[in-house]
Amino acid sequence: MLTAQRCLAVFGDPLKMETHFMTVFDVPADLEIGFIPKKIYCNKQMVGPLTQAFRNLVRTGEIKYLKSWDGCFNIRKKRGSSSPSLHSWGLAIDINAAWNGFGKPPNLRPQFVKCFTNAGFDWGGDWTKPDGMHFQLKDI
Repeated sequence: MLTAQRCLAVFGDPLKMETHFMTVFDVPADLEIGFIPKKIYCNKQMVGPLTQAFRNLVRTGEIKYLKSWDGCFNIRKKRGSSSPSLHSWGLAIDINAAWNGFGKPPNLRPQFVKCFTNAGFDWGGDWTKPDGMHFQLKDI
C-alpha cells in the first residue's frame, strides 16, 4: 500500500512540491458521463489508472452508481493523524462521500469497487477503520 513516507521520498513536501508532478487531467470526452468530471487536478501518475477505472465503470454499467465526485487534490493531514493524506500529492480520490462516511460501513457495490481495484487502486473500505469513499493508488 502506498504511504505518505513513500510520497515524501518521491515527491517531497506537498507544500513545496514541484508542479511538474501535477497536471490538469482532461478526461476523454467519451468518459464525461454522469458525475465523472471533465477536468481533474491530480498527480500525473493518476491519469492512466483513473482513465482505466472510468472505462471499467462505463464498460460494466457500474457508472450508474457513481453519485458524486468529491475531490482529488487537497493538501491536508489524514484524519486523526499528523501524517499528510495522499490527497496532498493528488494520488487519492473521494467519491460518493455522502453515502460512505469515514468510520462507517461502506456503501459501494463490490463490482463498483472492482472497477477501481482492477485499475491499480486500493480502497479505503477495506481498512480497519473504513473510509468507503476513498480510493488511492496502490503504488507509484
